[in-house]
Amino acid sequence: MDASAPRTAPTSLWFAYRMRWKRRRLLARSLRRRKELRRHSVMPDRIRAAPILAFSTIRNEMLRLPHFLDHYRALGVDHFVIVDNDSDDGTAAFLEGQRDVSLWRTGASYKQSRFGVDWLTCLQFRFGHGKWCLTVDADELLVLPGGRDLRQLTAHLDKTGRDAFGALMLDLYPDRSVTEGGFNAGDDPLDHLRWFDATGYRGQRHRVFDNLWIQGGPRDRAFFRTEPERAPTLNKTPLVRWNRRFAYVTSTHQALPMRLNRVFEPGRPTGVLLHTKFLPDIGAKSAEELNRRQHFENSALYAPYHQSLIAGVDLWYPGATRYEGPSQLEQLGLIGRGDWP
Repeated sequence: MDASAPRTAPTSLWFAYRMRWKRRRLLARSLRRRKELRRHSVMPDRIRAAPILAFSTIRNEMLRLPHFLDHYRALGVDHFVIVDNDSDDGTAAFLEGQRDVSLWRTGASYKQSRFGVDWLTCLQFRFGHGKWCLTVDADELLVLPGGRDLRQLTAHLDKTGRDAFGALMLDLYPDRSVTEGGFNAGDDPLDHLRWFDATGYRGQRHRVFDNLWIQGGPRDRAFFRTEPERAPTLNKTPLVRWNRRFAYVTSTHQALPMRLNRVFEPGRPTGVLLHTKFLPDIGAKSAEELNRRQHFENSALYAPYHQSLIAGVDLWYPGATRYEGPSQLEQLGLIGRGDWP
């Protein structure tokens, strides 16, 4: 996908000044929250020696973590920097036993930390400067053009003078109710979630941050048909050669400085984040979220969405496409090879 629409963000000096101060405020806010993080199994020497780091905030993800770690190890991640937000399902104990994971824990509010972004920003500030930093959730699996790895990708980005890489978040779903079936820790989510929407995506320029704002997919189709502006944002910039002056604004959807957002441009390679949200535990997770109210700015607006997931909504439809691999996504135009030979 590429951003062929004309840019709409302001270009005045006053706007540039405002964005510069917004970035500084975000960094200051994040650094203040470092006191909320408690060190557990932290390996600073291994972090410093790692060319490619993965950052993630997680809570109760034991079902996904074994495959998540193996996927990113195979993709080329050298070390994981993880914040555990008060898990009680064995997640922390599991992570403490991994030799390539540095772990921090916190019981502070996920919502008040800008949904974990503040915690990760202060760790990126400390450990990520000058390194390629991948920021992903436990239910996101990055795939690249041609099925290649992060070492090959970052070499190309370095060669072409780019410091950011974009990816479309692609929701995967089963061919039945989302709460049906069994799934165990260590299983491959792609054995359970085999379907996706190949079409129906729309993109427009964000009026402030100049990124290609992409929406669509099964959640848009099933839950936000009458209010499409509220549908989930699918564009992300998960991989950045980090600098202490950088800051994410909203998850990895937008970042500052603004040049980091221009990743869906003609000629630039792009990837896909396979979104494995709809495993059978989604009903229990949605019930917990209705109680905790930590995942949305206005949680009450999303109550019907969570209630549908608890009830076991079926997202499959006759136009669904069975997932076959990265080459298929490239043929469909969801992954872009760009100038990456």
